[in-house]
Formats: sequence, C-alpha cells, structure tokens
Amino acid sequence: MSPELIGVVATIILLILIYFRMWVGLAMLFVGFWGVVAIIGWHPALILAASVPYRNVGDYSFAAIPMFIMMGAVLFHTGIASDLFYAAYKWLGRFRGGLAIASALAGAILGVVTDSMIAVITLGKVAIPEMRKYKNDETLACSSLLAGASLASLIPPSIGFILYALLTEQSVGKLFIGAIIPGIVLTVIVILIIMVRTWLNPDLAPKGPKIGLKEKMISLKYVWPLMVIIILIITGIYVGAFTPTEAGAIGAIGSILIALISGRLTKKKLTDSILETAQTTAMIVLLVSGGFIFSSLMSVSNLSSSLGEFVITLQLSKYAIFSIIILIYILLGMFFDIMAAMMVTIPIFFPVITSLGFDPIWFGIILVIVMEMGMITPPFGMNTFILSGISGVPCEKIFRGVWQFVIGQLVCIIILTIYPEIVLFLPNMM
Repeated sequence: MSPELIGVVATIILLILIYFRMWVGLAMLFVGFWGVVAIIGWHPALILAASVPYRNVGDYSFAAIPMFIMMGAVLFHTGIASDLFYAAYKWLGRFRGGLAIASALAGAILGVVTDSMIAVITLGKVAIPEMRKYKNDETLACSSLLAGASLASLIPPSIGFILYALLTEQSVGKLFIGAIIPGIVLTVIVILIIMVRTWLNPDLAPKGPKIGLKEKMISLKYVWPLMVIIILIITGIYVGAFTPTEAGAIGAIGSILIALISGRLTKKKLTDSILETAQTTAMIVLLVSGGFIFSSLMSVSNLSSSLGEFVITLQLSKYAIFSIIILIYILLGMFFDIMAAMMVTIPIFFPVITSLGFDPIWFGIILVIVMEMGMITPPFGMNTFILSGISGVPCEKIFRGVWQFVIGQLVCIIILTIYPEIVLFLPNMM
C-alpha cells in the first residue's frame, strides 16, 4: 500500500472514529501514530510520538492559551463579564433595537476574554430575560445574541488564532492584529442588520426606558478597567512591547486584580476559575498533541503535497477551489468545535491554500469567521442549541432569525476576499 493511500485510509478511519464520538484529540493521536507506524516503522513512530507533542505543547506561544483561558474564567465566575451587557444596555437600550445591539456588542467585547460558547451562556442568562421584559421579539433577541457571540473567536486575543499559528508556523501577533479591522467590519455588519430589521418592523424591538447620564457612567464602573486591559494587550502586541504569551499573563493577572479590587473574588470563585482553566487546557493539550501527530502522518504520507499538486492541475480558478474549501468548513462547523475542526483539517487544506498563492495570515482570519458561522447555522449549530436550552426558545424559532446574520458573515468574507488588504494592512505595518 502506497504512503498516499495509507494517508487516505487513515483519514477515513479518523472520520469514522469521530462519528462514533471518540474524543477528537485521542482519535487523531491513535490514527496518526498507527499510520506513521505503517509507513516508516515502529522506532521512528515512537520517537515521533514522544517528541512532537512535547515540542509543540512546550512551545512558548502555547503558554498564552492557559493565560487567556484563566482571564476569561475569572471574569465569568466573578460576574464581571455580565457587566458588559448591562453597560451596553444602559447606553443603547433607549434606541429602537438597542437591546439587540447591546447583546451583539457585549458578545463581541466578551469575545476578547473568552470563547463563543461561554459568551452565549453568560449573555443568554442575562440578556434574554431583559429583552423579554421590554417586549423584544424572541427570534431577534436570540439571533442577535448569537451573532454577537460568533465574533468571540475573531476579535483578538483568540485561542483559535494561537492554535492556527502553532499548526502553520505563523505569527500569533500578526494574526491578532490582522483580525482587528475584520472584527470591526463584521461587528458593523451585525449592527446594520439589526437596525434594518427593526426599521422594517418596529414591533420587533420597542424602545427601552430613558436612562440618565449618571446611571450610564456608573454602569462603566467595572467595565472600564477591563477595556483598559484589552487595549493594553492589543496595543502592546502591535508595537512589540510584549509577546502574545506575555499579553496573556497580563490579561490573567489584570482580571484577577479587577475582581479582587471590586470585592468579587472569593476563594471558591478563584478555585473554580483555576479548575476550569486546568480542565480546558488539558483538553486543548490532548487536541494539540493529536493534531500534530496526525499532521506528521499527513507529512510522511505525502498526502498533503499530493493533494496540492492535484488541485493545481484542476481546470478551476483558485477562487473556485477556495470557495469549495470554505463550503467544507461551513459544513464542518455545524458538527465540530472550531478547535477540533481546525486540528483535523489544517494539515490537509493549508498546503493547498499556500500552493494557490493565498496569504496564510489572511486565510487564518477567514477560517475563524467560517468556523464560527457553522456554530450558529442549522441543523447542528452548537451555540444555537445551547442558547435554546438556556432561554427556552425553540431552536427552529432561533434558526429563522440566524440566516440573516449568516448572510452578513458571508458578505464579510466576500469583502475580505476582494480586498485582502483589510486583513493585511495592520500586520504589514508591525
């Protein structure tokens, strides 16, 4: 059996194991190891299994992951993350559709410190009851919250970008900075969709009560220190004052200090935050280890380069091939967590993308947008099911409002494809 055929068979076995609900990291580790054994033998495979995960998990850049997870965990368990919605509500609730916009913005800001799933859980418990209280349409309320939370993996700092950088040997800092303008563009698109929907049908979101300036300023009491930390992290990475790993440490320590000074950090909340950080990091370590072993299989089987050569010989434009890959990622996003899908597919698709001449930093930004899109689209959008469970709103009712935001995300991808400078401008200035 040729190495390329072994790679194909191994990929099929991997998909079967994942279908039967084997942990993705463990499945990649198992399939990758035995595939390498079949191609180059026991001894090299054992050396590979011992060295590759250690070398990559022990990478300095990987240390940023537990730091940012700790930052998000502390803010979540101490309730400071919920303050983001209340502050946005105080400032925007007076306008028609203001609560929906507040949910989207709070999700976008919360995405700086956590992932989309935690953003949905946090805001779902806080925002949906408030929007019901002021007679906002449930479909609009839930879909706008999901659209805002889907920005979580795009707006830096993002764990998805760190994993992508490790897998493709790209700069974490450039990915973080490259995502800033696309994040703003997508946030504006989400807000415009909400405004148009409420303008066409004012009954969807009546105006909220008028709130005085004093109350608005008080709402920023615990939010502004967090915003200072976020700005410090992004600015520091951009000017080269510190690395993304150091930025993660600053974020973790900063979130603990905010919680401590505000009197919200108890022993139990700190313990819960540490345990959550350890559990999530352990999951990612297994995922990364399996991902790199499977990537090694793709390398020794020569499947990735063969696929790239095959794609080049097709009588299709590079944008047609790119569109097919995007469609595959949208479908994968419906079934997989973004990190798991990235680990499985990057070793296969990344060589194809680079062989077509696309910029790897640009593709990383597009990839994250597409994967987050899959988290909210029917029939298996994971975040939609989570929000349905929290809010009690049927999934089919939420899905009816989501498609407009999915179109907005596709428009954003088209804009970034036509004008890649939107992504590459800031990284090239670093």
